[in-house]
Amino acid sequence: MPLIFTDMIRIAILDLYEGQANQGMRCLREIVKTWGQYYGIKVSCDEFEVRIKKEVPDLSYDMYISSGGPGSPLESEGSEWEAAYFNWLSEVENWNNNPLQNKKKFVFFICHSFQLACRHYGMAQVTKRKSTAFGIFPVYLTPAAQQEPVFQDLNDPFYAVDSRDYQVIQPDFDTVRRFGGQILCIEKPRPHVPYERAIMAIRFNRYMIGTQFHPEADAEGMSMYFQTEERKKVVIDNYGEDKWRSMVEQLNDPDKITWTYAHILPNFLNLSIGELQGALA
Repeated sequence: MPLIFTDMIRIAILDLYEGQANQGMRCLREIVKTWGQYYGIKVSCDEFEVRIKKEVPDLSYDMYISSGGPGSPLESEGSEWEAAYFNWLSEVENWNNNPLQNKKKFVFFICHSFQLACRHYGMAQVTKRKSTAFGIFPVYLTPAAQQEPVFQDLNDPFYAVDSRDYQVIQPDFDTVRRFGGQILCIEKPRPHVPYERAIMAIRFNRYMIGTQFHPEADAEGMSMYFQTEERKKVVIDNYGEDKWRSMVEQLNDPDKITWTYAHILPNFLNLSIGELQGALA
């Protein structure tokens, strides 16, 4: 079905970066803007500062993208901002579960948001990693991902930017199935260490999907960012010069980050608007 949509599409970006400098929000803005321009779709995009201002969107939006962010996805349990965040999520669920609502709401969770959603729904365990995962790594598709439109045209493995101190492991398959979900991706094999492979993407239900990695990371912008003297020093001081060189080289490989950037979130937007078209047909 071609993307012919005359109504204004409203997209909300939930900012979980807690005021810290980041590239994620810039990348998300650019993806939404470019997607709308490419298809000639009128797009209204608003941002909500979740963790400091405790802002959450209402139900007037068609799609929601919830960002990554710093810190522990465990220590915020019981906080005021998290309560507001999960209340928003419950409102979206209630809307989607209402058979009288034809126009459903679509949600994409990234990294920190993904970890929060996994904990909230009890689909898996969220734990601290033994060491930080930072860099560009291969991500492996599960058989379920072969039928997932958001992962259409990706290689197996494909490559993604990963930056996290926490991980999602030990899935509760009964809970995943009960929600109508599927595990879509897992991290690379690590035979040299006795740790299980983390879950890298889950479809939570028909209208909600999330990734542990950063599908919004763009090669050109990230490459320029990591080559600034300030960021270069931070990476080398924390991870070594070899890691910095590897990051820059892989960011410039068109088959890696550029391919992921051009497919996952645009596919999510295409799938969502395709379902909206169907609801209005």
